[in-house]
This record gives sequence, C-alpha cells and structure tokens, in this order.
Amino acid sequence: MNSIEFNRTKIIATIGPSTSNYENLKSIIDEGVDVCRLNLSHGTHEIHRKTIETIRKINAEHGNNVCILLDLQGPKLRVGEMENGKVELIKDEIIEVTTEKCIGTSTKIFINFNQLPSYIKPGERVLLDDGKLELEVLESNLKNSFKTKVIVGGCLSNNKGFNLPDTKVDITSMTEKDIADLKFGIEQKVEWVGMSFVRSHEDILFLKNIIDQNDWKPRVIAKIEKPEAVKNIDKIIDVSDGIMVARGDLGVEMPMEQIPLIQKRIVKKCIEASKPVIIATQMMESMIQNAVPTRAEVNDIANAVMDGTDAVMLSGETSVGLYPILAVRQMRKTIAQVENETNAPYFKGKQPNGNSETFLSDEICYTAVRISENLKAAAIVGMTFSGYSAYKLSSFRPKAHIFIFTTNERLLNTMSLVWGVRSFFYKDFASTDDSIQDINNALLEKGFIKTGDLIINTASMPISEKARTNSIKVTEMK
Repeated sequence: MNSIEFNRTKIIATIGPSTSNYENLKSIIDEGVDVCRLNLSHGTHEIHRKTIETIRKINAEHGNNVCILLDLQGPKLRVGEMENGKVELIKDEIIEVTTEKCIGTSTKIFINFNQLPSYIKPGERVLLDDGKLELEVLESNLKNSFKTKVIVGGCLSNNKGFNLPDTKVDITSMTEKDIADLKFGIEQKVEWVGMSFVRSHEDILFLKNIIDQNDWKPRVIAKIEKPEAVKNIDKIIDVSDGIMVARGDLGVEMPMEQIPLIQKRIVKKCIEASKPVIIATQMMESMIQNAVPTRAEVNDIANAVMDGTDAVMLSGETSVGLYPILAVRQMRKTIAQVENETNAPYFKGKQPNGNSETFLSDEICYTAVRISENLKAAAIVGMTFSGYSAYKLSSFRPKAHIFIFTTNERLLNTMSLVWGVRSFFYKDFASTDDSIQDINNALLEKGFIKTGDLIINTASMPISEKARTNSIKVTEMK
C-alpha cells in the first residue's frame, strides 16, 4: 500500500464574499480545493483581480497548483432590484413584466432583455430563481412589457435569473460584457474559461477564435445548460477542452427527471473523449445555511464520483454560504469514502482506436494503466509538454496515482482540474533513463511513493524530441 492521501476526483469552489479573504481561501485550499471558480456574473474586475492575487500568493507560499476557472456570465437573463431587496409574488395575482428599468414590486418587475416582449406568447412560462417561481404569460404589447399570472408564488429577491423553457429566442452566446471579461481573464492568465449557455459547437469555436489571437490561451469549458447543447453534445465535446454539466439552468430548461441520465451520458462521453467533465450546481445547496448537508446531497456527490467525473463543484456553498470550510470538508470526505471503498470510479474509458493518428501513444497509455492494475503499482509517472498523455492516462481512470512532470509551466495549474493528475515542474530532461530515475527519486524524497513501490513510467524516446509517449518502464523503488 502506498501512503498518498489525496483524492482523484477534484473539488472546484466558487469564490465570493465568504471565501475571498486570505484566511478562508487558504482554509478551503487546505481542505482540498483544486480549482477556484470566479463567477463573472457577480463582482467587479478589481474584486476578482484581488482574489486572483490571493490565490497565487497561497500557491507560491505553500507549493500548491490551484488553478482558476473564469466563468463567463453569458446572456444570463435576470430580474432587476426589488423593493426592500425582495418582494412576495402571490399565487393567481397579475404581474406586469417590463423591459423599462424600475424597482420591482409585487405587481411589476423588470427584466434585462429588451426584445423579449416581441418573442413571448400567451400561455408560455417564465420561471424565476431556478424555477422556484412560475409565471404564465397572458398577453404582450410586443414592445416593452407583457402581463403574467402567478402560477407558483413565493419570495423574489434582487437579480435572480429567469428562464424561458417554452420561448424561442435568438440570443448570442457571447455578450459585450463576456468579451470584456474574457480579455480580463487572458490578462490575468487564468487557466480555464467557462462559456455559459452554449448551444452548438460553433459557439465554442467563436470563443476559441478570440482566444487564439492572444499569446495566453486558456482552455475552454463548455457549460451544458440548454436543451440545444444536449442535442449537439458530441460536436461540443469534440471542439471543447472540457465540459460542465450545469444542472441548475439545465434542470429548469428541461424536465428535471431527465437530468440524471443526461448527466451520466455526458460523463461517459467525456471520459471516452479524454476531456475533463465537471458536475455542478446544488451539490450541497443546504450548506449555504446549514452546517451539515442532506443525505441526498451526499449521495449526489458519491454518485458523480462513482460515474468517474473529473470534478465536483460548489457554488453558493463557498461563495456566500455560512459554512464554506465545512462544505469543502464534507465533499472531500465523501469523495475519499467512495474512492477508497469501491472500484466504481476506476478503469473506465475505452480501448484506443487502431485507426487513430494518436493510436501508438494512446495504446501505450492504455497498456500502462492495465499493467498498473495487474502489478498493483503505486503510481503511473508520465512526462509531457502538451499535456496530451496526462489527459489520456487520466481518461482510463487508473487506481494508481498519476504524477506528471513537464517543462511547460503553464500546465502545472491547468492539470489540477483533471482527474487523478498531480503535476510537477522538471527541466533537466537529458536521457530518458536518467530522467526517469531522477523523477522517481524526487517522488520518493517528497513522500509520494516509498521504498518497495512499483512505479510505471511512460515517456517519449528519444526524450529530446518531445514526441508523443512511446515507451513504458516498470521500476521497483529501492
């Protein structure tokens, strides 16, 4: 048995007022956070800049590789401010919805979509606050307002989102705000960018075209929260660098009973495509207010881990919640229990395609994972510059830990989102044999492996050419 104690499934925490200060941010990182998500739907660039500085300060001081996911707002539809911060919508009452800015009341609310009255039709639904409240459209003046009837009432507070599951609208996936926020993220050299409300692969290509005009190129996560995205999922996976199953809006836009199966299908497709996949929204929602999660929430996390998701994500629990540290701790403990007590998360993916251009290196990675299981190896250790072999090794979900060494410093934090991967900077690539011995000894000295462990090394020979992985070596640590 080896002595490594970190989880394979990564934890993403959304940073907000509850966690943006140094002490709380360090505490949640110490508890197991691998990725910090900055939600550009809230906060100014200056606030987010300070958060980024704090994350990097903690990384530098404690040798962490926590990465940053900048989440673009997209064309998020929201209501405006409410009288006294919140109003009560009463069942069967008539509510006017207007595109002219005003303070919301129990009879009139503002929405931030000027063209909506021309799209909306009588009988269609408007869902507020992740579907908690429901309005039915009665009539529209086709210009700046429409009347609705409250079907499901309740409390509506400032800036809550709204969804239009029955209405066909033409909205671009990238707003002017998103383009400005993307520029900010590139300037700050964030590792990942999340694109909201993706509908087709063309949305991702549009975003990547903007990114490609810059020296710093963050990788792109496609957020799946629209029915069109589910329909086009194969093409979206193909052009994206990763996928987020954003169950909040997706569960409002589609019948929520369909979401569990959609989630499982997308996770399986991403693993087979060697693309990281994130499960997000309401994972421990009750912990925004409570010190313990519900049993159903713990089961939700456990099921995502057993399916093999790369990462599970906390939103309000860590951004505005009362118990952010406890939320991360409980998530980490749940992950560890599943990974240590069942084989369900392991040995997934599919056998490489013999007709693929990358078949040789894919087969080497696949074989390394099979060997690691047969020999009960403690670790698979790879060397990479592009990160390709790290993604591929991860996709087969070995039980052995994955350690990746690279001369590419940009990869160090980026890989923190990828299942099972821990990355290290290494610049002394000389000969393959010398580098393998040097790397293994470094892991031994750091306590990640121990004497007697079997190590599976993957590498490229000759190492100086930085070609794709083409060799395997088994080492017993002396």
